[in-house]
Amino acid sequence: MQHYKYLIVGGGMTADSAVRGIRELDRTGSIGLISTETVGPYDRPPLSKALWKGKALESIWRKTADVTGVELHLGKTATRLDAAQRRLIDAEGTEFMYERLLLATGGSPRRLPFGEGSIIYFRTVEDYQRLRALTQERERFAVIGGGFIGSEIAAALAMNGKHVVMIFPEPGIGALAYPADLSRAVTQLYRDKGVEILTGTSVEGVERRQNDLSLHLSGGHTVSVDAVVAGIGIVPNTDLARDANLEVSGGIVVDKSLQTTAPNVYAAGDVARFFNPALNERIRVEHEDNANTMGRQAGRNMAGAGESYTHLPSFYSDLFELGYEAVGELNPRLQTVSKWKEPYREGIVYYLREGKVRGVLLWNVWEKVETARALIGGGRTFANGELDSAIAM
Repeated sequence: MQHYKYLIVGGGMTADSAVRGIRELDRTGSIGLISTETVGPYDRPPLSKALWKGKALESIWRKTADVTGVELHLGKTATRLDAAQRRLIDAEGTEFMYERLLLATGGSPRRLPFGEGSIIYFRTVEDYQRLRALTQERERFAVIGGGFIGSEIAAALAMNGKHVVMIFPEPGIGALAYPADLSRAVTQLYRDKGVEILTGTSVEGVERRQNDLSLHLSGGHTVSVDAVVAGIGIVPNTDLARDANLEVSGGIVVDKSLQTTAPNVYAAGDVARFFNPALNERIRVEHEDNANTMGRQAGRNMAGAGESYTHLPSFYSDLFELGYEAVGELNPRLQTVSKWKEPYREGIVYYLREGKVRGVLLWNVWEKVETARALIGGGRTFANGELDSAIAM
């Protein structure tokens, strides 16, 4: 049995940020970190962005183990939590006792009910290394999914000279986040870059042949490729919390201090569902900014800070020569107002409900995140035309 003042379940960016948040207030308290991955925490965004543009793999490591008083337990899976006894047990039966516990368990990729072993569900550095190795010897790649990860991976592969076919059921790339006209423009950009786009289409089966993979599509069509990558979202890893009778509702529910319904147990990152004052509702966010800021705040609160988490997270993406930063709710079913300096190349999209800004998409517009965040948090109701000068370009 091992005892830690602070125990963290999870080995991602949230976990690393929590370690550093703890150390801001407690320089000596023992910290244990349990992770199913066999490597220490690392930056996840470069896996689908910078590493494909020449950035070195060594640049992603967070070097959590270098923090004084931290012990990493890698390749371990936590299977049982007894919150009343402040005890955690892993799959090998090892027991860990704690004074404060953080659940930073993240999420697992959504999986298709076929093609086991033939599809790379892109999430970890191991997935990146597997895909990168395939690009050294293969040319034809299918990307399932037209959302955040799918669009980034497709662009990365195409920029590295690979033939790419994207397959997804929506009418265009990013259709679940962008207004329809912007989605059409982005889809055309990808086609102009040589990416084959199959919209309104689902993959219904994968058959491995001697030299390639055959994808069976809705409508009876087939596509032959050398490798398949899927980016179709994640499911929050809530089993440990649910089995311990913590409140779970679309994620592990936390209060303003990021504490769960069990005393001395906190949750943060992709898995946590928290109340955001700017949007006046509970949300769960799967992006880097939230992992870093929420992880740090959880760590500080575990060490006694007692601070509220009120941050409205931002996120960003790179799509060939285009890029964006965004804040809040990007839902094209809301009212959208687009202000373009150059159509579909540089501009701002506002997402509104009853005249109030719920989200802002800064399309090739930079250093305006804080302005956008304040705009959403301000709660002002805008009339037609009043958004023209809301954020200067």
